[in-house]
Amino acid sequence: MASASRSRAPVARLTWLLARPSAQSAALLVLPGLAFAVTTALVLIVLGGGMMFSRWTLDDNADATVYQMLSVLALVLLLVPLASLGGAAARLSARRRDDRLATLRLLGATPGTVTQMTVLESTAIAVLGSLVGIVLYLIAMPFVGLIPFAGEAIGAGALWVGPGVLLIVVVAVAALAAISAAIGLRRVTISPLGVRTRQTAPKMHWTRIVVGVLAIIGAYALLGSMSGIADAALTIAVLGTGIGIGIAVLNLIGPWALGIAAKLSLRRAKSAAQLIAARGILESPKAAWRQVSGVAMTSFIAVVAGTGIAVVSSLTGDYEEDTMLLLADIRTGIIITVVTSFLMVACSVGVNQAANILDRRDLYVSLDRLGMPREVIEKFRSRTVMSPLRFVTIGSALVGGVLVFPLVGISFIVAPASLIVIAGCLIGGVFLVWLALRATGPVLTRVLREPERL
Repeated sequence: MASASRSRAPVARLTWLLARPSAQSAALLVLPGLAFAVTTALVLIVLGGGMMFSRWTLDDNADATVYQMLSVLALVLLLVPLASLGGAAARLSARRRDDRLATLRLLGATPGTVTQMTVLESTAIAVLGSLVGIVLYLIAMPFVGLIPFAGEAIGAGALWVGPGVLLIVVVAVAALAAISAAIGLRRVTISPLGVRTRQTAPKMHWTRIVVGVLAIIGAYALLGSMSGIADAALTIAVLGTGIGIGIAVLNLIGPWALGIAAKLSLRRAKSAAQLIAARGILESPKAAWRQVSGVAMTSFIAVVAGTGIAVVSSLTGDYEEDTMLLLADIRTGIIITVVTSFLMVACSVGVNQAANILDRRDLYVSLDRLGMPREVIEKFRSRTVMSPLRFVTIGSALVGGVLVFPLVGISFIVAPASLIVIAGCLIGGVFLVWLALRATGPVLTRVLREPERL
């Protein structure tokens, strides 16, 4: 037992020595911790709402099945953005961590030691962040409980998920961080010199577009078959699966499409900012996609939400009180889904923008030392994000329109109420990204002022 304890001690000590704020920028610890906290809080709030509707019965509300079906749709729409936010937290500053661990490998550390250190550091940050997220969830419960459904406020108690679910969410967040860290270590353990000297160049294969198109066709056919389904549970499953496929396809095709767009931009580059921005995207299309993927999800959700608002607005006439409450609750649910997705986008964009600066600090410091003005650095940093953003928002909205079309037809998609919601969401998403770019300016300032901090 004593020998086993001695073999574990160096791993724990090395992890602390490399992870403590005095050894690296505190932002590398604080940012992922905050991201995990927000992710945990939002997951618990969303789960609490879904569990509340699942407990409703026909005796409680005659439209309980409709509420449950719509809550499943909202959960599906929010699942991928939540996963993206959690993934962003797990990947935050992975390049800097890889650099430090690759150096240890070159100094003789075994792959097992490197793996244990990485998983331990990432898991500890995730657990601490998720515990803070539980506190945020408890603070938010009374405020979220004021939202009315079925004619009255739902109450804070309705959102309580129970200690078992709290434990499951903490374990799931920790597992996400540990798995992401372990997967990211493959390059370090196999070729530490390649990581240290930046000798990797990820490539996107054209088969992504083929698989994506086939998946969209399948989802379109699946949603088109809903008119012949009578069973409510099967309808919920088909609707959730079809929309889920659409969101997943965006993450599949997005990096490949950004890589193609960057190649075209590189050929037309006429300034240093345009050239560096295009090369930055081509360096890692996946990383570029992560900068704008949140807005892509919001664009997709905007089409679904806008169409839903148009459908509800078209239902005019003298209805019973229960029907009027249901229509009002559908509007409320759509607004909540959109607002929640925007909260996730704001957090994801902020995390990814800060991570991008920390991961590319060598480039920024080198350009600054070579005499490049700060304005030019900010300009190409902005182009690296805003140029793909225009492409992504339009593409994501089109995918959303294709999948909604078999459900409601073109008239509701282009209805004034729908177009207003879609335009508002797209403008809001672009503004969030722009705001995140401005907000992370101080991070870049600190990097240029203290380049020696890791």
